[in-house]
Amino acid sequence: MRTIRFLLEKEFRQIFRNKAMLPMLFILPSVQLLVLPLAANYEVKNINIAVVDHDHSTYSQKLVSKITASGYFHMAGYNDLYKSADKLIENDKADLILEIPVGFERNMVRENEGKLFIAVNAINGTKAGVGGAYLNRIIADYNSDVRLEWITPERFNVQPVIEVTSANWFNPHMNYDFFMVPGILAVLVTMIGGYMSALNIVKEKEIGTIEQINVTPIRKFHFILGKLIPFWILGVLIFTFGLLVIARFIYHIVPVGSILLLYGFLGLYLLAILGFGLLVSTFCETQQQAMSVAFFFVMIFILMSGLFTPIESMPEWAKMIAYFNPVTYFIDVMRMVVLKGSGFRDLQYHFIKIIAFAIVLNSWAILNYRKTS
Repeated sequence: MRTIRFLLEKEFRQIFRNKAMLPMLFILPSVQLLVLPLAANYEVKNINIAVVDHDHSTYSQKLVSKITASGYFHMAGYNDLYKSADKLIENDKADLILEIPVGFERNMVRENEGKLFIAVNAINGTKAGVGGAYLNRIIADYNSDVRLEWITPERFNVQPVIEVTSANWFNPHMNYDFFMVPGILAVLVTMIGGYMSALNIVKEKEIGTIEQINVTPIRKFHFILGKLIPFWILGVLIFTFGLLVIARFIYHIVPVGSILLLYGFLGLYLLAILGFGLLVSTFCETQQQAMSVAFFFVMIFILMSGLFTPIESMPEWAKMIAYFNPVTYFIDVMRMVVLKGSGFRDLQYHFIKIIAFAIVLNSWAILNYRKTS
């Protein structure tokens, strides 16, 4: 213990002596947690739509008014020619085209049906998909409104009506901040833990102090613990500031579940991600190499963690990668505990997985360090 205490004292002195490291550890993650949730929003608004109205009827005018009044669409152009609207798509000034054919109102009244054409700019797949769904929904509502107008009081008969009322559990107002902040906090802890631990041993190699340490009686196990513990403590501090200060007082997110359970999982998760950083550092000789390798893996961890894209929507090969990604489990636990109030019984599987990650990554790092030292 005495050896580890001296090593920890040395590590903390090195960390606090480095004036560039402290802002990287505390200020940059705080700014990211403040800014990123405001931009990471799945709700798509201000979709530019170009309308080609060949009918110029009362019904077509009502439909256009209903679309623009929805709040989701911005009128990019109201044209008589489809070619003009197509030009707007080509110049990225419109995302969708709605074409109303000649005789739209006449066909609605006489033949009880009307046809519309929707063209979507699919360069931005998300905006195209969501915009097309919004437009289809508005047109369906418009269709219902028209049919209600046609029902005269004399012909009106009471028909059974199914009224569907939906409720959003665990996030009643569908506040995307509640959904994104826990996930982004998990990513920030991952980035800090992974990068900092990866750079730490490599820095010793670059400045040559690792050779001096290797000839001392310090055991390799003590050396690894001396590198792990400081960043484990810093990771917990960063997480605490993000969860109990920024999330609580800026975004008004109060964890529904047990804080102790969350910290229990965080402790194991930090061991796993610090083990990953140490493993990277044992394979690299310079900080530039370590940063590049860590960046490569952390980007994969983030993009395949389910933070932005549901894992259930991924292809099978991507799901396999996601299930071998520790960030996936941390984000899942954050959302389950903070929003849903899940208990230990619900998270047993996640605990087993993250313990396995911690054992494998740290054991591999220790074995590889012995081999290369």
